[in-house]
Amino acid sequence: MSNHPRCLYENSFSGFLHESPMSVFGKLCDHFHGEELTTSREAWKDEIRIMRDLLSPYAAEDGKIIFEYDIPRLGKRIDVVLLFRGIIFCIEFKVGKNQILEADVDQVLDYALDLRNFHKYSQDHLIVPILIATEYKGFSTMVQKSDYDLQVMNPLITGEAHFAELIQSILQKYPNEAPIDSRWIISPYAPTPTIIEAARSLYENHTVEDITRHEADEVYTDRTIQYILDVIKESKEQQKKSICFVTGVPGAGKTLVGLEVAIRQTYQNQDKPVEDEGAVYLSGNGPLVAVLTEALAQDNYKKAKEKNEKKKKSDSRREVSKSIQMIHRYRDNMLKKIKNPVENGRLEIDPEKAVKQEKAGFGEVEHVAIFDEAQRSWTHKRLAEYLKRGGTYGNKLKVPNFPMSEAAFLIWSLDQREDWAVIVCLVGGGQEINTGEAGISEWIKALNEDFQQWEVHISSKLTEPEYAEGKVNELLQDNPNVIYSDNLHLAVSLRSFRAEKVSAFVHALLSFDESTRTIYQEIKDKYPIVLTRDMAKARKWLHDNVRGTERTGVLVTKESARFKPLAIHILPPGDEDTVHWFLEDKADTRSSNYLEDAATEIQVQGLELDYTCLLWDADMRCDNGKWRFYTFNGRTEWNEQKGNTETKQEKMKYMLNAYRVLLTRARKGMVICVPEGNGNKTASGFWEDSTRLPEYYNGTYEYLKSIGIDEI
Repeated sequence: MSNHPRCLYENSFSGFLHESPMSVFGKLCDHFHGEELTTSREAWKDEIRIMRDLLSPYAAEDGKIIFEYDIPRLGKRIDVVLLFRGIIFCIEFKVGKNQILEADVDQVLDYALDLRNFHKYSQDHLIVPILIATEYKGFSTMVQKSDYDLQVMNPLITGEAHFAELIQSILQKYPNEAPIDSRWIISPYAPTPTIIEAARSLYENHTVEDITRHEADEVYTDRTIQYILDVIKESKEQQKKSICFVTGVPGAGKTLVGLEVAIRQTYQNQDKPVEDEGAVYLSGNGPLVAVLTEALAQDNYKKAKEKNEKKKKSDSRREVSKSIQMIHRYRDNMLKKIKNPVENGRLEIDPEKAVKQEKAGFGEVEHVAIFDEAQRSWTHKRLAEYLKRGGTYGNKLKVPNFPMSEAAFLIWSLDQREDWAVIVCLVGGGQEINTGEAGISEWIKALNEDFQQWEVHISSKLTEPEYAEGKVNELLQDNPNVIYSDNLHLAVSLRSFRAEKVSAFVHALLSFDESTRTIYQEIKDKYPIVLTRDMAKARKWLHDNVRGTERTGVLVTKESARFKPLAIHILPPGDEDTVHWFLEDKADTRSSNYLEDAATEIQVQGLELDYTCLLWDADMRCDNGKWRFYTFNGRTEWNEQKGNTETKQEKMKYMLNAYRVLLTRARKGMVICVPEGNGNKTASGFWEDSTRLPEYYNGTYEYLKSIGIDEI
């Protein structure tokens, strides 16, 4: 066998050595999907040659070589893994390099630790991380296990010249290791219970609260959390499967509720996780996952330093990532277990690709999965097109004719468990912001059609217009397993007057509702919202209002295009930049507080700041009591989006929702800046900047002013 969904190539030693180098190289190229193919291509040639030289003396032995192995659900890929004489060799190549960098050593050690912590069939074996800088002249002479984890050896370094010698020394020093499970490559994801501190320690500092801006009254959030935990307990006792839909206004604390359920269910008031009782918080929001993970990891790392414990930040990130993960990685790990191609429109597990466990069956290790922003799960069309093209985290995982929406597939994934399972869907209303986001109706459709045995606990507020176009009651009328509860809606107290009223104000504003002016007058003293056409005034207002460590930032939609003249840079889409934007202090130019980089709805959904500036571009314009939508062609003009097709109507809905998201990101107040545009003409009579004509902005400004918003 030469390919598996979890790697680009795998074979026995003899099979690898009998196959021509070009054949191995061709399979690596053929199975790879990603932007880095050009650089990877050249490195693979050297790696294949080096590994052939290394393994030639061992051709008759029972060993396995694996290229580009995906660590389940972490989105990381190891250059080469050798399974040999009971030892797992984890090898990272730096082809052409003659120096050893600390960051490279940390990289290969991280891979080894990830196997130790997340990979069931690695947990009882010696794992040896080796860094090979091919032109490096030296090599490690001290071969010993780590003082902190006897299953993971201290990282070893070498050049190509001494690689074989180093491997031989390890084999001689550890000759009696137990055989490795033949199913190692399809090992279940299985976080161990020994490394994370008590879950409560993640919340002893204030970081999560600062980020999620949990403003709902504790009575209400505790009530919601307890209801979910009771559903989990009942599902376990009765060996059944249940799903809960939780609603709440922006800022009410849905994300924090999800995190606390995951942590409390996993730890259950103990210092160590309860075996086989775990929960995982999953989100399709990459920036949210990245920021929360880094914030919690920083807390965890600081606490370890206070206790004089030897720990790296990477260790803290690893600990936190057991409770917070990207939903796509969870989904993709389940996809790698199915028979492919799909036959007769039904998914089936391929026993050659997955291990059936006594309780988990072919499902994942956790009984409970919390899906944040469940309304953003993909439609069947989008997921099917994506899988038809192939390409999930580096592998060409093509699945033609995929039969399910993402919501249905996620329920199917938990349904694979042999015993019990609970899904918690955290739902935001009117916040679908990307093409192909299905809304909550896909979840209900899947439950009605394919998972009728699941018990459905649903927020009484899910029947309101912003959820499934107000058709939830209609969709569920024939489902006998539905239980409605007010406990699943995150109500807010007077202390959270802002969150509830601001949400109502934004809804009214975007709907041209006549109540907008009244609501504004009710909230303006406690939650200032001001209007300006001058970015300098907007910055000054923010600086005058923010105090201490409060955070402020500039927000724009992803369709915005003409803010360079205002000295605003759009934050790059990568998660790393978003993490810096949210977490660095005001002395760091990468921080949101510098008011130089603007974040989009994609980067801030689910996260909030204290004070914001919303820069309103020409992508959404008010024209005689209606919104008109435009996209910039990247050069000279804006093109209007008109709702004459289903696709364009969907696009317009997402653009409106983008402003809904941005208008609800501030905890304490916001300034809306609608630029004046550039109305100047040259001596020849041409516009100086025809992409920023005043008429593109004036209608929006006049509408906001007519509401009575105070102008600065």
